[in-house]
Amino acid sequence: MEKTLVLLKPGCLQRRIAGEIIHRFERKGLKIIALKMIQMDRLTAETHYAEHREKAFYGPLVEYITSGPIIALLLEGEEAISIVRRLAGPTSVDDACPGTIRGDYAARTRLNIVHASDSPASAERECALFFRPGEVYVWEDGNQIWF
Repeated sequence: MEKTLVLLKPGCLQRRIAGEIIHRFERKGLKIIALKMIQMDRLTAETHYAEHREKAFYGPLVEYITSGPIIALLLEGEEAISIVRRLAGPTSVDDACPGTIRGDYAARTRLNIVHASDSPASAERECALFFRPGEVYVWEDGNQIWF
């Protein structure tokens, strides 16, 4: 099973749509194995977005992600990374189609409401930034398949 990190950014909580977004992931069959609400500090934000350090949007992105609480989710499922990225839609609101999270809820690209890991390596690195091993719950669904 593949694991991936999702961050519901400050705008998601400010607009009171976190439950709707989480519902989309669960409805698709992904399993929540860790979840917490945090206020991301600047060092964690800079570490998380280090690959974008030289880009023009880096400073505003760090400011935005640290401007309010976020919800960090660790999701598990077959092909979880690609499923989450398809559900989230493209980062640019101009490219995000209706039916995707960003297409339905994001108003401006810079104030994007969700982060989704883009590869297994990124997911592993990012998950370690937000969750300690004791905060991840590996649990069995049993023999029932509900979706």
